Amino acid sequence: MAEQDCIFSKIVKGEIPAQKVYEDEAVLAFLDINPISDGHTLVIPKQKYEKLDECPAEVLGQLASKLGKIAQAVAAATGCDGYNVLCNNGRAAGQLIDYVHFHIIPRNEGDGVFHRWPHFQYPTGKIEEIAAKIRENIK
Repeated sequence: MAEQDCIFSKIVKGEIPAQKVYEDEAVLAFLDINPISDGHTLVIPKQKYEKLDECPAEVLGQLASKLGKIAQAVAAATGCDGYNVLCNNGRAAGQLIDYVHFHIIPRNEGDGVFHRWPHFQYPTGKIEEIAAKIRENIK
């Protein structure tokens, strides 16, 4: 998707209205128009990158330095019991907009959202094999 067609790029430029909750020179946070819960907030860099691993360290630092502050404000405003901070990368992971963004999702006991985290046990030797491959690919 071209940047000029990207909904988040249009929000950053002010071409599409959004319920902004935080903005500075590098970071923008606004309410999701299709929320999972009240107060579901999206936090984005003002510069467009498609995936987390494509963001320069400086951009990630700017985002990370604001995530906790924004999450605390969302939690205080909604009175939630907890919250998730998620970043989907790629269609297989549920990313629908090709612009890196973090979801802050307020949660309450018994809300039924993400009620079960799928998990499994590694077969013998596989965890060490995967860890070695990851270490080889860290640049």
